[in-house]
Amino acid sequence: MECFQRVFVGNGRSLVWPNARCARYLSQEINIEKHKPKTGILLLNMGGPQTVNDVPDYLLRIMTDRNLIQLPMQRFLGPYIAKKRTAEVQKKYEEIGGGSPILKWTQKQGNGLVERLDTASPSTAPHKYYVAFRYANPLTDETMRQIEKDQLDHLVVFSQYPQFSCATSGSSFDAIYHYFRKRQVPANMKWTVIDRWPTHSLLCQCIADRIKTELNFFPVEEQKDVVLLFSAHSLPLKAVKRGDSYPYEVGATVQAVMETMKYSNPYAITWQSKVGPVPWLEPATEDAIKGFHKRGLKNFILVPIAFTNEHIETLHELDIEYGKDLVKELGGKITIRRAAAPNDHKLFLDCLADIVETAVKADERVTNKFLSRCPKCTNRSCQPYKRFFAKVCQK
Repeated sequence: MECFQRVFVGNGRSLVWPNARCARYLSQEINIEKHKPKTGILLLNMGGPQTVNDVPDYLLRIMTDRNLIQLPMQRFLGPYIAKKRTAEVQKKYEEIGGGSPILKWTQKQGNGLVERLDTASPSTAPHKYYVAFRYANPLTDETMRQIEKDQLDHLVVFSQYPQFSCATSGSSFDAIYHYFRKRQVPANMKWTVIDRWPTHSLLCQCIADRIKTELNFFPVEEQKDVVLLFSAHSLPLKAVKRGDSYPYEVGATVQAVMETMKYSNPYAITWQSKVGPVPWLEPATEDAIKGFHKRGLKNFILVPIAFTNEHIETLHELDIEYGKDLVKELGGKITIRRAAAPNDHKLFLDCLADIVETAVKADERVTNKFLSRCPKCTNRSCQPYKRFFAKVCQK
């Protein structure tokens, strides 16, 4: 295509100028380049089935992930357990609206994050967020392919678990490593890893604000006696004995929140969502409620301390199984309210943006804590994925 034409401007002078067709093409190219993302933020989480029809694949991925669950003969037993539990789990999702809202909330968080970063850090803009779920769409491989196509200058791998666990955050980082095992890592892309942020002040202020909102539903004279139960997903004790730092980081978050609230209420850390017969962290959230009830306490607020958005473990386990069914079982003589997850709270979006902005400008792009292993680590994929991130973050 002949792109240029000679345009006469008078006095024997002329200019070489794009013709109309080429001018439109060049304008489109310039516009694409202008909006091409410079910095990508990869939001890691476990995900959830968007419909009840997605539940079988979701459970199959969970039950065959050895980072999350270790089973004997897992290749055979994992699919068997997933199939056996499908109907029960589908029923729970039907009771909360037919699917998990975790993608919706993650997208809202991503939009708020990018909007703030484009304003606060124009030197690293435009920013674009990506979602990589471990067990539901959009899966890690799909998202990494899009990141490769976008040819970013800088990728920030941002775990959406405030507290690190080998079973959750670790599994997501391992999935990225496995994607690149037989692929070339983008040569000119910088990497930054954000693996944990349990005591960020804005996170703690957000959670405190969620608690205060629920306290206002109790009579003023009873508010100071309301028991705050900080409920987190439990972990098998064998993982804790290997040195997983998750329970201690959960404790750090709780202490930081209570310090923000000036220790205004009685509180406890409890653990939910245990699966299987092996010993897990205690006390279980349900057992804690029953124990306090026996001692005459009647007002409770459940606080999801390790979840950044609503999903089945808040909407069903906390709201229905404890907030309704357990209250009925105990004769309706107690009141259980539940603090909302951070979701799209302004303070939480400010928190996410502050974490990323700080990380992008920092000299250190991966922490020594992330690169270290648990004292009694038995996970064969742990060292390889940590070596991978050590290497890519040095570029």
